[in-house]
Amino acid sequence: MIRAEFFADAEGRVLGFSITGHAGMAEAGSDILCAAVSSAAYMTANTVLEVLRITPVSLRVEEGDMLFRIAERDEKPCRTVFSGFKLHLLGLEEQYPDHLRVRYTEV
Repeated sequence: MIRAEFFADAEGRVLGFSITGHAGMAEAGSDILCAAVSSAAYMTANTVLEVLRITPVSLRVEEGDMLFRIAERDEKPCRTVFSGFKLHLLGLEEQYPDHLRVRYTEV
C-alpha cells in the first residue's frame, strides 16, 4: 500500500507531503499506480524547487519513500502546485482504494 500524508498547518494550508510504500499491483517497474504517484510527486517537488526556486526545510528521496516540506513563509507560492498534487492523489485513491491511502497531519 502507498501511504500519502499531507502536512498542513492549523488553517489547513499544505506545507508538504510524505509518500511511502508500494502499491503492490504489479512487479517493480511495471506498477501503474506506483508510476503515477511517483511521477506526480517528482513533478510537484521539481516545480517547487526548480520553477518557484524555493528551498525546502526537509527533503528526502529513497526507494519507495519521499519527504518534502516547505517553510510556512513559502506556502502561498506553493499553494496551487500542492493543491493540484493533492487532487491528483485523491482521484487515484478513489480509483485504487485498496492500494493508496491519503491522510492529513497537522504540523
